[in-house]
Amino acid sequence: MVLIRNHISLDCQNDLSSSITKLNPKSKLFVLREAPQTLFPKLLKAWKVTHLVFEKDTDAYARQRDDVVAKAAKAAGVKVVIHSGRTLWDSDEIVAHHDGKPAMSMTQLLSAAKKVGQVPRPIAAPKSLPDPGDMPLDFGQHVPSSVPDVNAQTREKKDTAYKSIAGPKGDFAIETLEELGFPAATTPYRGGESIALKNLADIAKNKKYTATFEKPKTSPAQFEPQSTTLLSPFLHFGALSVREFYWRVQDVVEAYGKGASTPPASLTGQLIFRDMYFAAQAAVGAKFTQTAGNPYCRFIPWHLPSERDSQTGLVTDKYTVDSDDAEKWFQRWKRGVTGFPWIDALMRQLLHTGWIHHLGRHSLACFLTRGGCYVDWERGAEVFEVHLLDHEPACNAGNWQWLSCTAFFSQYFRCYSPVSFGQKWDKNGDLIRKWVPELKNLDSKYIYEPWKAPIQDQKKAGVRVVGDGLGDQEQGTYPKPMFDFGKRRETCINAMKIAYGVGLYGDDERVLDGSWRELFEGKGGEMMEMVASDDGENADEGDEDVGDKRRRRKGEGGDGVKKQKK
Repeated sequence: MVLIRNHISLDCQNDLSSSITKLNPKSKLFVLREAPQTLFPKLLKAWKVTHLVFEKDTDAYARQRDDVVAKAAKAAGVKVVIHSGRTLWDSDEIVAHHDGKPAMSMTQLLSAAKKVGQVPRPIAAPKSLPDPGDMPLDFGQHVPSSVPDVNAQTREKKDTAYKSIAGPKGDFAIETLEELGFPAATTPYRGGESIALKNLADIAKNKKYTATFEKPKTSPAQFEPQSTTLLSPFLHFGALSVREFYWRVQDVVEAYGKGASTPPASLTGQLIFRDMYFAAQAAVGAKFTQTAGNPYCRFIPWHLPSERDSQTGLVTDKYTVDSDDAEKWFQRWKRGVTGFPWIDALMRQLLHTGWIHHLGRHSLACFLTRGGCYVDWERGAEVFEVHLLDHEPACNAGNWQWLSCTAFFSQYFRCYSPVSFGQKWDKNGDLIRKWVPELKNLDSKYIYEPWKAPIQDQKKAGVRVVGDGLGDQEQGTYPKPMFDFGKRRETCINAMKIAYGVGLYGDDERVLDGSWRELFEGKGGEMMEMVASDDGENADEGDEDVGDKRRRRKGEGGDGVKKQKK
């Protein structure tokens, strides 16, 4: 968890603790500083716990963690109660009602959900809480390993959070950013259930906005305030019940009547999409977040492919640099210095605040993968995992697969333009002027393509378009575009056409053993007639029944690979 998410997480914990204390002044959120796998076997015995209640989590790591804790609890004679509440429907039940397969479209998700039943309404919050029992600490602390420290570059000081199991004063205090060694966060956003419920109430009061909301029509360039609800981080941290969100909106929609929007574009549709990704992950397991071993993810021979652990088959935090150009493009993309102001503004907004509009995320993802750089979607997913406030493993991987056209969506010839798509929403370039201040005085005629500005116009705006943005960029400069987008788009689309023709998926033995290269040798292919993209209109719209097509292909071909003509 990085700095910005730590900031929001601590907000949520402190707000929850305050809410508990309001119900019972003797109580609060009691925080113990140790990994649950080693803590609970000791804690359950020392505190004479009879029941352990927690929410089901279908993320791969969480399943392993919770399994260890549940087994330890049962061995100690503790009754374990697990409830589903992170999603609208229990993801495992969705999978069970979809023949054990992942839901790869909203159609499939809703078909399975119909068999599960209506989305449960949330239960009322408690009005009182009992006094806490005895909490002796007559057992040793096992300090979790800090290797590798994924937050090392962010810390300004040493992490002292684990100096004692109950905090520096022994009062089970919530840790602070200072204890964690972090500086103050840069995001303007704050966390906590109190803020979440207030924001939800304000949204629901605007009945027309709530009932007629259509996400594709909201602007990715709008900020302060943003054009969408910005409630997703609260869902991630458990500070807002997804079912509370759903029913507050659905009640408004039903009362509004004619003219209300419907899924997938509606507000409730966004929550259903979220459930779709969670259910897909629940079915596939740990390999849902990667290509290798994932039977529902198309194999594309991207640049900068992930390295895999030979024992587990899971990707590591390392990747192969198979192209110096692609590596440089990736580094420029992740730092927001591509030379394409729309892309750079979005990336810098993400780095600074932890949030960008979904169409902004789509622009970044398409540009890095099939629409420019041809870099492995797993590289982009890793960057988003680090910086997004609302990061969910299932949604992050699912969205990257969608935008890279490796799963869920297949119209790879539709690309987001880094120029015209932004212009569609923000002709003056206000988002660019906010996050790329080097260009704030540039004429709107050139704000999306500053390299086209004559030297005299650059001088007038106080900026020179030079360099690559890496290293120590001279003040008053903005980098040149890192490639000709039109040519790169054509190259990517042609490569995607070839990969689709080969027809490999992540679980194919030829993908896993590396012999896939033989299938791509000498393949040129003809350029698609639809190579010219629009400005992003319909660039990711669709409801592809990928799962059904994949199953049919397996049944017909036996090996899941489209047969090639000799």
